Amino acid sequence: MKKILPTIICLFFIFGVYVTIDSQWIQNRAEVDMNSFIVIGHRGASGYAPEHTIPSYELALKLGADYLEIDLQMTKDGKLVAMHDDLVDRTTNGKGKVSTYTLAELQELDAGSWFNIEHKKFADSVYENLKVPSLDEIIDTFGETANYYIETKNPDKYPGMEKELLKILNENGLIGSDAIKGRVIIQSFSEKSLRRIHASNPDIPLIQLIKYQGRAKVSNSQIKRWKEYASGVGPNYRKIDKNYIHTIRKAGLWIHPYTIDNQEDMKKLIGYGITGAFTDMADRLVQVSKEVPAPTNYE
Repeated sequence: MKKILPTIICLFFIFGVYVTIDSQWIQNRAEVDMNSFIVIGHRGASGYAPEHTIPSYELALKLGADYLEIDLQMTKDGKLVAMHDDLVDRTTNGKGKVSTYTLAELQELDAGSWFNIEHKKFADSVYENLKVPSLDEIIDTFGETANYYIETKNPDKYPGMEKELLKILNENGLIGSDAIKGRVIIQSFSEKSLRRIHASNPDIPLIQLIKYQGRAKVSNSQIKRWKEYASGVGPNYRKIDKNYIHTIRKAGLWIHPYTIDNQEDMKKLIGYGITGAFTDMADRLVQVSKEVPAPTNYE
């Protein structure tokens, strides 16, 4: 794993202005206060760059994200890769399931040009022919200069996913006795997956993702169950309200809703007491989080 990265000069087109990125953004981000508000770069800086690509992650860090969100799928040859969908169709020029490709085959696909077509305002030729990164490549690129917020997606379809993930994290010193707790957070909609991880390493903070159909409600029994293995919850921000947030906070759990891009929604939910959030536009959330004070009690 690369402990120190060389100076990187990158150009990104944001709001019509080129921003030069140099080595100043490459800093040790391990000292994130887990009791303070955290900004999670949703699939990197996916509002400005092709999701789950190295340029998207680089830009998220430049814009101030505390964590890089990485959705994991598994290839035919058992490699963990960053992709939200289990199909490659939406974000590459290929077709079919990730699981039908070897890593080498998957990385022959173009994972960036689609963005230039769908997001002309932020289109850039550097996004053409980007490849789907493996988890190994992401960690090799950013090492200990980033914090990682990793989701096990479709873990029941990928036997051994959790074991492979923990192996990679251990090998790179991101978890274990010498690692700083909070460098990696793992989330999943699968309680089974999170419990398997917790059984293997109870020191990793885990987030139970929740998909509510209607307005979010929570019971004491649900909270008790979550606290057996998780440090917090991740609901859809549109489904939660002040009472829900306060109930979660009073229980001593984190709450990291997904995915907030509107500044008014950011202000409202930070004011209610969320402890972090996913966003496609990290710069917006960073700014709002500086402006809006968190509540001092949750009664």
